Amino acid sequence: MRHYAGAAIMGALFAICVAMTLPRTAAAASAADTNRQIDAALSSLYASTPTAVELSKKAKGILVFPDVVKGGFLFGGQFGVGALRVGGRTVGYYSTVAASYGLQIGVQSFGYALFLMDDSSMKFLNNEGGWELGVGPSVVVLDQGTARTLTTATATQGVYAFIFDQEGLMAGMGLQGSKITQYTPDE
Repeated sequence: MRHYAGAAIMGALFAICVAMTLPRTAAAASAADTNRQIDAALSSLYASTPTAVELSKKAKGILVFPDVVKGGFLFGGQFGVGALRVGGRTVGYYSTVAASYGLQIGVQSFGYALFLMDDSSMKFLNNEGGWELGVGPSVVVLDQGTARTLTTATATQGVYAFIFDQEGLMAGMGLQGSKITQYTPDE
């Protein structure tokens, strides 16, 4: 009996986490809203991380997810919408989703930007069925310390990721296992 009660509590907490994500993701459903959020996110990232500015000048494309919500209690999930920018223009809209199981608890929102540095990485993004991070091009996640030591001369990987604007508390943080797929937003 205790096992079923524990499962019911976990299920209820997970449902609450999912319900908390719906208003935020619905707010970013339109192309115009998504583009405004991306403009603000990139401005904030560039203001705090000069390396991101330098990488943006060399990148073939920048895939930005300005507001990803992650929540869970043993079972977890995350969702966000974003867009691919090439030459400063939006050329496609994408969603990122992930599911997880394990020792985890909490709710967190964050943004991330993937700087696609070569044609191979750009091609992989639109592979049939989407792109699962952790499969395909190597993704180097940069924090403030490593970003300061990276220059465009030492940038040799296909994809660089910056995680920014973290809010909330979630035990465990990572992008691996996230699946990115193209979608058509509301206008």
